[in-house]
Amino acid sequence: PTTAPGPAGGPAPVAASVAALEPLIPARGVGAEQALSELTTLLAAGSVDPAEPWCAAHLHCPPLAVGVAADVAAGALNPSMDSWDQAPAASELERAFLTAIAQLCYPAAPEPDALVTTGGTESNLLGLLLAREQHPAVQPVCGRNAHHSVARAAWLLGLPAPLPVDCDGERMNLAALDAVLRETGPAVVVATAGTTNTGEIDPLREIARLCQKHGARLHVDAAYGGLALCSKRLRPLLDGLDEADSVALDMHKFGWQSVAAGLFAVRDGADLEALSVRAEYLNADDDTEAGLPDLLGRSIRTSRRPDAFRMAVTLRALGIAGMGELVERCCATAREVADAIRRHPSLELLREPTLSTVLFRPTSGDVGRVRRDLLGSGVAIVGRATMPPGEVWLKLTLLHPHTTAADYLGLLDATVAAARAESPEGAVAS
Repeated sequence: PTTAPGPAGGPAPVAASVAALEPLIPARGVGAEQALSELTTLLAAGSVDPAEPWCAAHLHCPPLAVGVAADVAAGALNPSMDSWDQAPAASELERAFLTAIAQLCYPAAPEPDALVTTGGTESNLLGLLLAREQHPAVQPVCGRNAHHSVARAAWLLGLPAPLPVDCDGERMNLAALDAVLRETGPAVVVATAGTTNTGEIDPLREIARLCQKHGARLHVDAAYGGLALCSKRLRPLLDGLDEADSVALDMHKFGWQSVAAGLFAVRDGADLEALSVRAEYLNADDDTEAGLPDLLGRSIRTSRRPDAFRMAVTLRALGIAGMGELVERCCATAREVADAIRRHPSLELLREPTLSTVLFRPTSGDVGRVRRDLLGSGVAIVGRATMPPGEVWLKLTLLHPHTTAADYLGLLDATVAAARAESPEGAVAS
């Protein structure tokens, strides 16, 4: 890489750089210029750089400059999205943006709607919350491939622990889902469109049909893969998404926004009435009757930032097709990197990528230690995933739309070198 993807040395030197400023908050201030300079320098030196290709561990994207600039403008104006009198233009822009997002997810639905969230965790919580509002004793059901936030949401809402459904690879097994739903009462099924481990997508159309057969509600966690809707080429991967009752999307993954940029869409906008709440100082009855929009029921949060603004600016700049092209580039690069791994004599590929996640490992050596060695040296930041039957794989999550496979060939060689350095045999088998 042209620059280091992250700091070398692990947690200790980063902690020491912060400790050197003690007391961080002094009794007498050091002044704005010094404080900004000191802490920004420290932050930059001790941060990972998602724009560096070899920083590829997580669904952690390099934000587009247009979104960052829009965020600065919004931060300076500081609209608070809990009442119209604090955010007149921001609330109207949010409404128009969310209408477009809802129609992207549900092009044939008569009255879809959407909300801004902090990400997939909050969106999954909302998906289960709306199901609980319809059936207080609803039983969550999800594949063993589901994100950990599904179980956490059930716990927070006082619902039973999700019933796990077996998977074929990383895709929910339809026969297993059918068997689970035959034994439950009211249920909400959480399907996944872009798993954290591999980026795999559940068979959404078939899952929707099983939910209809058993009278279950369907929520799709498409936090990773949902923005593939912007691509004509990739949209078929999400066939059936429009039959879900609710959908989670994240624009801080595919979407290239700074965290947090989550979205939650529903096929029937009336479902969101369950979130309505009254606070006299924010949405008094006579104010709403007089025509002032009620923003308080547009989130489970009260004070919240105008995050829709930077998302709207970005999508207006790129258009749906432009966003889809960026998603396509990442997925194409992932396929090319997978081909390079397949050809490499000292590396093993798990399977062909569905989106932009590539799982691989050296043919010998301790995979977890190889990852930590790359991280500790500051050479590369790669992820890990444990796949049945308990095998650890290295993970590349490719979210930089302007890289090519050539940018990652050196990383593959560095991985082999790290495995060779720590292997008891002293070399990686070919």
